[in-house]
Amino acid sequence: MAGGRGQRLMPLTKRRSKPSIPFGGIYLLIDITLSNCINSQIYKIAVLPQYKGQTLMEHLDAGWNIFSRALGHYLKVLPPQQQLGDMWYRGTADSIRQNIHILNQDDIELVLVLSGDHVYKMDYRLFAGYHREKGAMVTVGVIEVNKKMASRYGIIEVDSDFRVVGFEEKPEHPKTLPGDPDKSLASMGVYLFDISTLKDVLANTDGMDFGKDILPGVFHEVPVFAYPYKMENRIEEIIHVTDEATGKRAARLIDRARDSAYWRDVGDLDSYWNANMDLTGVDPYFNLYGQKWPVRTFQKQYPPAKMVFASEAEDPPRAGKALDSLVSHGCVLSGSVVRNSVLSYNVVVQSWSLVEESVVMEDVVIGRNCRIKKAIIANQTRVPANTHIGMDLSEDRKRFTVTPRGIVVVDRDDFA
Repeated sequence: MAGGRGQRLMPLTKRRSKPSIPFGGIYLLIDITLSNCINSQIYKIAVLPQYKGQTLMEHLDAGWNIFSRALGHYLKVLPPQQQLGDMWYRGTADSIRQNIHILNQDDIELVLVLSGDHVYKMDYRLFAGYHREKGAMVTVGVIEVNKKMASRYGIIEVDSDFRVVGFEEKPEHPKTLPGDPDKSLASMGVYLFDISTLKDVLANTDGMDFGKDILPGVFHEVPVFAYPYKMENRIEEIIHVTDEATGKRAARLIDRARDSAYWRDVGDLDSYWNANMDLTGVDPYFNLYGQKWPVRTFQKQYPPAKMVFASEAEDPPRAGKALDSLVSHGCVLSGSVVRNSVLSYNVVVQSWSLVEESVVMEDVVIGRNCRIKKAIIANQTRVPANTHIGMDLSEDRKRFTVTPRGIVVVDRDDFA
């Protein structure tokens, strides 16, 4: 599912859909889900875009044209074609209903329905094994969330065998887990259907959305189970460990990496900023450097990142450096300092500027003597010299978008 309008991510979605928003410097959000598919040995994939899909489709054509039709593998991009009348996609379920003919072209047993804008690593082979073991016709990936945040998700009730006995989409008063009044069980937006069940559901109901319309009723008709992601998911990975005494670095194979239990729905600006900040630590919560479960993308051809000027004795200092940060190809830190930040391709930060705890997208130029803290800077923005962002939120609200957490979001039109 890659057609999300992403109103809560505005202004980042002013010109592109949610799955095509940059993440981690060189990736788009959809790369995470597609990498999970490839790493799980799933090679028959359909992507359903709708809203402002040009950036997404160009990226898929450039970076994901890796499938062999001769082996029966494919990645099909299926924009709305009004197959069932004069209408576009009206929800997640409707988008599949309008393309149901695609499922008749192959010998398919199970259909995995995924969102293109979540950050996680999931071995869908384990998910399918759980589905078969339970004798399920539908299985939903679930994760524990704090009750205070539960109204943002579809909330699921289960019995002792994790069979679904209740489902509410974004309830005002969410049900909590037995014995834990502070936690609820949330749908991850990851669904696995027996092909026959999916076809029956879509043919016999008019529901447009899986979470809002389909799942609240289907568990009364067929066996629907919840897949406890944090408990069941296993990502085997090679990590590198440095001996503190000798400084020697050694590779170690572990059967369950820490980010096996990591999941973020980047549905709003605060969660998007949080997910990027999770990448910047010494031991990041979400690891982009894995060897056995790589995250794939189309890498653009820019030169290496460059840090210039080393006059730290000047007053003020003029030294280009990045600390606890991800800095992508083509970036130039010209006598400036970047801390705890993620910089996409081709970002220039000019002399005597300081960028902290920020996400800076592609082709941004930050002028001299700027101070930027806890911000998201959209692509192609030109930040004038001497600009302060994130220092005075009351002033920032007069010009920019400011999130409930106090993250300042800047679009190129803000300086037009």
